[in-house]
Amino acid sequence: MKNLYEQGQMIETTVAAVSGDTVFINLGLKSEGFVSKAEFCDENGNCSVKEGDRIRVYFLGGKNDELHFTTKLSGQNAGKDFLENAFRNGVPVEGNVTKEIKGGFEVTVGTTRAFCPYSQMGYRQRKEPAEYIGQHLTFKIQEYKNDGKNIVLSNRAFLEEQSKAELETLSQKYTAGMTVTGKILSVESYGAFVDLNGFQALLPVSEISHARVENIFDVLKPGQEITAKIIRADWQHEKVSLSAKELETDPWENAEKQFPAGLKTEGKISRVADFGIFVNLAPGIDGLVHISKLNVDRGTNLKKKYTPGEIFPVTVEKVDAQEKRISLAPTSSSEEQDNADSYFSAHSNDDDGETYNPFAALLKNR
Repeated sequence: MKNLYEQGQMIETTVAAVSGDTVFINLGLKSEGFVSKAEFCDENGNCSVKEGDRIRVYFLGGKNDELHFTTKLSGQNAGKDFLENAFRNGVPVEGNVTKEIKGGFEVTVGTTRAFCPYSQMGYRQRKEPAEYIGQHLTFKIQEYKNDGKNIVLSNRAFLEEQSKAELETLSQKYTAGMTVTGKILSVESYGAFVDLNGFQALLPVSEISHARVENIFDVLKPGQEITAKIIRADWQHEKVSLSAKELETDPWENAEKQFPAGLKTEGKISRVADFGIFVNLAPGIDGLVHISKLNVDRGTNLKKKYTPGEIFPVTVEKVDAQEKRISLAPTSSSEEQDNADSYFSAHSNDDDGETYNPFAALLKNR
């Protein structure tokens, strides 16, 4: 049985069982291989694997028909032969960063000294060199020369592989269209970053709510739990976008019934543009009063005449729920036009078909 695998040989298999301090793996043999459960546990003792999970492990050795595997080589099993096999098979190794030397760091792997260049220490978040001293980290062996006297390590290569594997797992778990719940990590003017099992997804400010968000910092806070829908999942570029708005009822669904043509109402001015003013009628519903319907002189700067937040009476002229547009007119001007129309209509029969003349009507009534 001891000749079935070479030391450091990598295999991909499934977890047969997790029992006590051991993770048993399927080898297709009468006996099973085993890995120390501690290799799969975080600092709180939570185990990351369960029966049926696929894992990648490396052969350490066999004794009494027991085949011992590992996910990475540590000090106690990092002898010369193991290190050479680790280099050939790409097995991660653990080491202690002992000191800073010219061009990088000295790292001790077991009893062997190795070198890690500055450029190969850390991945996305680089620290000051002094911060790495004394740390116990995981590396990939990039070079193994002179019978192990010259070993070059890379912490970055290991972290890149780890990140890639984590992203692969996340990409299978989180897909576009799913509803997820996570905690807000940080809030920026353009949106909030939400934690999804260690990955930061973006909730853009435009996707927070159908209602206009004036100040995102008044709505969202770090540590707040939020439920949203994944509207974009581009794992290749590590970009995931969320929308809480997608889980809300679209206010435009009942807009035509809620705001029929001819309805007189009022709302707050939400935005002033060069071509007119937008009036908020309900959360998520703004209507437009075009400049041509405003009683202003040609060339008037609307932003100087109208102020967001100001109450503005309007009359609904037309609703296009599909395009999410409502045409409005100032109620005052609409009423004036209605009064004028009623006045001329009432006197339409007094002029015998001629244009109404108030002076002629006065003489006729004498």
